[in-house]
Amino acid sequence: MTKVTVLLIYFKIIGKSFGTLVVSNEYCSKNSFRMYLSIISPVYRAEEIVEQLVTEIHQAVKLITDSYEIILVEDGSPDKSWEAILSVCEQDKIVKGVKLSRNFGQHAAISAGLATSKGEWVVVMDCDLQDRPDEIPHLLAKAKEGFEIVFAQRQVRQDGLFKKLSSKLFYKIFSYLTDTVQDSSVANFGIYQRKVVDAVLSLGDRIRFFPTMTQWVGFRKAYLPVKHDERASGKSSYSWSKLIELAFNNIISFSDKPLRLTVRLGLIMSVIAILLGVAYLYLYFTSQIKQLGFASIIISITFFSGLIIFILGIIGIYLGKTFEQVKGRPAHIIDQKLNF
Repeated sequence: MTKVTVLLIYFKIIGKSFGTLVVSNEYCSKNSFRMYLSIISPVYRAEEIVEQLVTEIHQAVKLITDSYEIILVEDGSPDKSWEAILSVCEQDKIVKGVKLSRNFGQHAAISAGLATSKGEWVVVMDCDLQDRPDEIPHLLAKAKEGFEIVFAQRQVRQDGLFKKLSSKLFYKIFSYLTDTVQDSSVANFGIYQRKVVDAVLSLGDRIRFFPTMTQWVGFRKAYLPVKHDERASGKSSYSWSKLIELAFNNIISFSDKPLRLTVRLGLIMSVIAILLGVAYLYLYFTSQIKQLGFASIIISITFFSGLIIFILGIIGIYLGKTFEQVKGRPAHIIDQKLNF
């Protein structure tokens, strides 16, 4: 073997080792960038409980990992929630603050938190401490059994009668009009693997509704019964009008069943009109009707005109939502970020 051959073999071996080293370094740098756990909480009217929320999350999560981040998304709150987040972020670099440019809604705020998160596992929870941080280790343990999604199932809801009834009514109507199975005991609280988060973020829907999106993307799911606490401070920001608007927007966004129901309604009314026409013709030809009534004509015109306007209104709403979607506006706009 000549010296040249020996040198070529030597450099080839060195080159392979160097290539392996480079790949390994790239792999390490990418994985060091990935945290183990992200906890996301949209914040609205919560200036009094931000510090307590962060403290309880720390106490729960430190039991399972040191690699985690807490992301608080301020959703255009009218109180001093952002100032409270600023104060916590200055003292604790694990806490990260995201301020939206205005109030975009809870589910848009969740999407903003998901987009800025780095965890391999992501927990989403409300800021009012009704979702208990000490349930996070249990959710992760359940996920480790082989599930990509674990929903927290509230056994006994600590809400007022209005909130319970409106929530059940919302989910029943929503389930029917979207042909999906919705559980009123399940909300945003749960743990989601990174590929689930990426799948949810890939959805181009301008109207965001996190529980339905996580149901739609699929993956292996599990439900874990958890305790549900009373609100630590304040009251729910969801009024009847907001709940109705939320339900209406999401039904229109996630299903075309209202359109199909109007077609069914139109067919039923057509059949009824034909049957009434046959009945009146029979009565007329058997001389049971001596004089045709003016009232029946007016009633028929009014009824069918209202029906036509109703159906056109449904179609118009869908066209309007399509128009909003086609414009391609973002679901949220971030104004400031802290500790990223």
